[in-house]
Amino acid sequence: MRHRPVLARLVRAALVPVLAAVGVLAVAGPAGAATFGQVTGFGSNPGNLTMYAYRPDNLPGNAPAVVLLHGCAQNANGYFGNSGWRKYADQWGFVLIVPEQKSANNSTSCFNWFEPGDTARGQGEALSIKQMVDHARSTFGIAANRVYVSGLSAGGAMAAAMLASYPDTFAAGSIVAGIPYRCATSMVNAFSCMNPGVDRSPAQWGELVRNAYPGYSGARPKVAIWHGTADYTVGTANSSESRDQWTNVLGVSQTPTGTSSLPGGTTLETYGADQVRLYRVAGMGHGTPVDPGSGAEQCGTAAAYFLDTICSAYRDALFFGLGTGTDPGDPGDPGDPGDPGEDPVCVTASNYAHVQAGRAYQSGGYAYALGSGARMGLYNVFATTTLQQTGPAHWVIGC
Repeated sequence: MRHRPVLARLVRAALVPVLAAVGVLAVAGPAGAATFGQVTGFGSNPGNLTMYAYRPDNLPGNAPAVVLLHGCAQNANGYFGNSGWRKYADQWGFVLIVPEQKSANNSTSCFNWFEPGDTARGQGEALSIKQMVDHARSTFGIAANRVYVSGLSAGGAMAAAMLASYPDTFAAGSIVAGIPYRCATSMVNAFSCMNPGVDRSPAQWGELVRNAYPGYSGARPKVAIWHGTADYTVGTANSSESRDQWTNVLGVSQTPTGTSSLPGGTTLETYGADQVRLYRVAGMGHGTPVDPGSGAEQCGTAAAYFLDTICSAYRDALFFGLGTGTDPGDPGDPGDPGDPGEDPVCVTASNYAHVQAGRAYQSGGYAYALGSGARMGLYNVFATTTLQQTGPAHWVIGC
C-alpha cells in the first residue's frame, strides 16, 4: 500500500519544513529542445513517481545527464528553477532528469528514503528513477557512463540510495543535507537518523552499501557531501557519517588528503584521490547552497531552503567532470594524460603489490585501479596487472 498512517506523515513532515508552494510546468510527452516538462511512458514505474526532464538546445550526442531529487514539500519545477543546475546544463550541454514525488505516496512529498522497498535495487521508487534514466538514454541519447545524481534532504538520502543500489548506473553523486544509506529502515527509526544522527563504524556503513547490490565488483561512484554547520533539521553528524560510509566503500582513508577554503564560509575536505568530498558551509541551515548572480561560479535563486552561500551546482558539475572552470580542491583532471611527448608511467606487478604501493585499492577480495576504479581481478600475489598513470593518483589498466 502506498498510503501511510498518521505517524508516517509526522516523520515526513519533520524531515524538511514545509516549503513555499511552487507550480509545476506540465508538457505532455518527452521534453523538447530547451523545454522543461513532464515525460510520460518511461516504464512500469513501480514507485508511482512523475518524470520531468530538461534538454538544452544543441545537445550533443552522448551527452551527460544529472538526476535531481527535490526535498520534502518541494516539486520538480521548483528544484529545477532555484537550484542553479539549468545554467550549467545550458552552458556545458547535459540533460537534467527531475523525478517528482506524489502526495499519494507521501503526504509531504518526501521521497521514501527510509522504506526498504523504495530504496532497494529493482524495487519501488529507486527502480522508477532508474527507469527514467533508461528512458532518457533511449530518447535523448545520453551517455550510459556519464549519469550523475544530486538531491536535497530526503532527496539527498534518496541520492545515496541510488548510488548504493545502482553503482553501475551512476558515475558520481552529490548528497546535500542528506543521510547515509540504510540508516533507517522504518518510519520509526527515521527520527534518530535525522537528528542527532546514528553513529556507526565506517566498515558498518560501507557494508550497508555493499549489501545493496550483492556480488557487484565494478567501479563505484565518487561522492560529494554538502552540509550546513547550523542545520538543525538533519543533524550535522550525518555529514561525517556519510563521509565514513563512502570513503569505506571507495577504499580510502577517513583522514582528508586536502583541505580548501571556498566562498560562502565553505570548507572543502577531499579524501583519497578526490573520490569523496565533504563541504561544510559555516552557519548555513537546512537547504541547497546557491549563490545568485551572473558570475561564472554563481547560480540559483535564494528562496526557502535555497540558501545564499555558495553555488553547489557549479562545484558539483566540475566534480562530475561536466564543464571547465576553477575548482579548488581538485588535485587535477585525472582524465588528462601527460603532455604530448611524455613517456607514460607504466608498472607491471601483482595486484597485491599495486595495492600496497597505492596504485590500487581492494574491496571484497578484488583489486581496483586507483582513480579510474577499473577492476583488475583478484587481490592476491598471483594475479598480475599492468597499470598506466594518466594523471595525479589516477591509474588505468594497460599501457
